[in-house]
Amino acid sequence: MSKSNSKHRSDKPARKREAEDPSAPERGAAPKGSKKAVPFPTKEQVLAFIQDQDTPVGKREIARAFNLRGADRIPLKALLKELEREGEVDRGRGRRVARSGALPEVTVLEVIGLDDDGDLWARPVDFRKDDAEPRILVIDNKRTDRPLAGGDRVLARLERKEEDLYEARPIRRLEHHAQRIVGLFERRRDGTGRLTPTDKRIKTDFNVSPHDIGPARSGDIVIAHVDPARRLGTPRARIVERVGKLGEAKSISLISIVDHGIPLDFSPAALEQAANAKGAALGQRTDLRQVPLVTIDGDDARDFDDAVFASPDENPNNPGGWRLLVAIADVAHYVRPGDPLDKAARERGNSVYFPDRVVPMLPEELSNGSCSLKPQEERPCMAVEMTINAEGKKLGHRFMRGLMRSAARLTYDQVQRAVDGQTDELTAPLVEPVIKPLYGAFRALLTARENRGTLELDIAERRVFINNEGEVERIVPRARLDSHRLIEEFMIAANVAAAESLETRRQPCMYRVHDAPDPARVDALREFLRGLDLPLAKGQVLRPKHFTALLNKAANSPYAAMINSLVLRTQTQAVYSPENLGHFGLALQRYAHFTSPIRRYADLLVHRALISGYGFGDDGLPPGAEATFPETGDHISATERRAAAAEREAIDRYTAAFLAERVGEVFAGRITSVTRFGLFISLEDTGADGLVPISTLPTDFYDHDERGHVLVGRRWGRVYQLGAPVEVRLVACVPLTGGMTLEIVGGGEISAVPAGSAETGRQEAGFGRPKRRAGEGKLAPVQLANPRGGKQVRNKSGQKKAARHGPDGSEDGARGQTRKKRGR
Repeated sequence: MSKSNSKHRSDKPARKREAEDPSAPERGAAPKGSKKAVPFPTKEQVLAFIQDQDTPVGKREIARAFNLRGADRIPLKALLKELEREGEVDRGRGRRVARSGALPEVTVLEVIGLDDDGDLWARPVDFRKDDAEPRILVIDNKRTDRPLAGGDRVLARLERKEEDLYEARPIRRLEHHAQRIVGLFERRRDGTGRLTPTDKRIKTDFNVSPHDIGPARSGDIVIAHVDPARRLGTPRARIVERVGKLGEAKSISLISIVDHGIPLDFSPAALEQAANAKGAALGQRTDLRQVPLVTIDGDDARDFDDAVFASPDENPNNPGGWRLLVAIADVAHYVRPGDPLDKAARERGNSVYFPDRVVPMLPEELSNGSCSLKPQEERPCMAVEMTINAEGKKLGHRFMRGLMRSAARLTYDQVQRAVDGQTDELTAPLVEPVIKPLYGAFRALLTARENRGTLELDIAERRVFINNEGEVERIVPRARLDSHRLIEEFMIAANVAAAESLETRRQPCMYRVHDAPDPARVDALREFLRGLDLPLAKGQVLRPKHFTALLNKAANSPYAAMINSLVLRTQTQAVYSPENLGHFGLALQRYAHFTSPIRRYADLLVHRALISGYGFGDDGLPPGAEATFPETGDHISATERRAAAAEREAIDRYTAAFLAERVGEVFAGRITSVTRFGLFISLEDTGADGLVPISTLPTDFYDHDERGHVLVGRRWGRVYQLGAPVEVRLVACVPLTGGMTLEIVGGGEISAVPAGSAETGRQEAGFGRPKRRAGEGKLAPVQLANPRGGKQVRNKSGQKKAARHGPDGSEDGARGQTRKKRGR
């Protein structure tokens, strides 16, 4: 990413100022030794001062800068609270404030590793994935007992050098881990080796000495440990394990598994326990074997942990109502608290699904065998019977521990075809007694969903088809059928019932919580939408239905994809917690995961709590278990994020491998992210994501308007805008990392006006050439794109900067002025 050669900073507050807007707040006290009063600064002036500082500031520094004294401190305090309430500033330690989105002065960092120049870089440990990642250069001031290396965590003091560049000075080391990397090994002619990491964030290769190569051969994917002592020159690594061969069918998913530290093997004790697992006798269980429960899953599903049934409610006081039965595999019968299987399940937290394999939370003897609700086989289950009215409102429910026998294993496509009149040998006899009642209950539940107003985002998913040779046959969007939604609504209803029952019976509950959106992000979205004449409710409590109404209003406009993406970015991440915060997206006051205990540890905890609350047996929660819930909630939330990242990266690698032979072709796509260093594009046919580096855009200076989500060329007025359709050429594919490099061929701007009126379209849409508006702060650094690129040079402090080039490729450092804009 290029940097500017100089900075353009706003004028500091002077001791003597000209009169401001007559509507400005009351005047402050006069400076010492002067009888003339100094105007009280406007909110915009205070905000600009805060944004211009390299570190958070307190009221004292602000007051000194504006010559405020005595009674002026009171309105200053109120002004700062207003800025914080509006999301313009963040408050940190010691009541100090900084621009919104700025990193705190002291924070915990995770060291990434060295770059090609031997510089050490880090990232914040609590960094959100959908934010622009800041660059943090670690200045090792010998405050730690040994050199820092990738994987270390340190408490550090930060100093902002540019908008997204910080220098970190370690205070103390918190954790030390030998950095483990996964990479491609290649042997050189001199007997040494080179290791290229699979992680795109690691920007350097590693040397491997002959005595550290071990069993690795050229072309192998290996695991290596990094030598933390070497700080100059190319870093070194020692190979500790061979994973497989690059290009082998199993290698792509294995790279993600090893990269993210996902446990692959079970302990001998856990495997033995799974092999000796026995089913349950009827005993005190409810006999559900005559109920025609069916499982409905994808055709690639390997475990079946939920079965459903519905029938009209015969109660005359509930006309049009339904009785629903949701039966879930009784995993708690097989996995007891503290046993080897339980320890293994908690460590994993969840199953992880790849196109060619599953890394299960439980051994396959259980996940695909004893626990799986296979057709015509008796299985112990936990079940909930619910009664709803014609509008889908739940009138009552009861839980039971039962014994069931699945009537059929159905797929989503199969059920959808059957209800549409295309039955097969299996579904034909089930249409009237089973499938049609399921759809009747589903329509009632759908009415309830619409009435409470849930958040309806359009999030595309990709499905990768692998042939027997391990090659990618095709990549297509996952279908979204009514049969999918049917199962989703049945599961949501059961999950709500579980949370309600645990509260009623005063049992600990591992809630699935989704907090309300960050107000600062919502305010930024609201300001952006104002220019599109798409208002978002203000002055009232925002609910999911407000976002859905916005999406519906924009659905047929050119901005639909862009607004869907922006609404998604405002949302917080759902997590597991013993504290009930509600579920914003589903518009529910309480919610817990109950329906997938084969693949989610949270569901197993909920099952145990229900067993204890209802007295269903002695295999419920052990005494004092609730004390461990906060830690367990954090742990399984982290394993869920780990699994999602591993699955996503595996699909990216499969996609890059699939497209590697199509380098040079042109594809239709859409801009999904606009950053200072380039554009991220999603290809329409495969959903693949690639980067258009800013250096490849047509030669110009580009201003990054962060709030407008747009890059605008100063000289020629080219616009690249979030959500805009584009045509791109595939320049490079790297299956090892899943990275793809693209270049723009055409498009990039959303405009509702005729062709040739791009400038008018930008003005009408609120974009145009970025100008500073009151309270907005400064513009992002000016970028100069040049296909030839810019060479790296160093300034006096040793920091990197990019030389500027004119249209003919010559250096033009005089144009490299930097402006700043407030980050979120």
